[in-house]
Amino acid sequence: MDLEMVLASSCRRKILKTLLRMHCANVMMLVRKVNSTYNQVNSNLQILQEEEIVFDEHFGRTRVIRLNKENPRTALLLQALKILETPNGKQR
Repeated sequence: MDLEMVLASSCRRKILKTLLRMHCANVMMLVRKVNSTYNQVNSNLQILQEEEIVFDEHFGRTRVIRLNKENPRTALLLQALKILETPNGKQR
């Protein structure tokens, strides 16, 4: 999947912004932060995991999601998000 498709979903963009701000989050916290349903967040997380943008760790029954900062595509996505959020698409 290309980066444009990854950014096409507002839910995925919200997940990425939340993880950037919080560094890590469990799935239910993401559901609350992005104001979505568990199924929608979980299916978008699966897409992000397949693209190796995020990864999860399990601590008992808790699933913690983190950005994969080792993947250069993650940095490109975050940069694109930052550009999309600025007025008129101008970088600061």
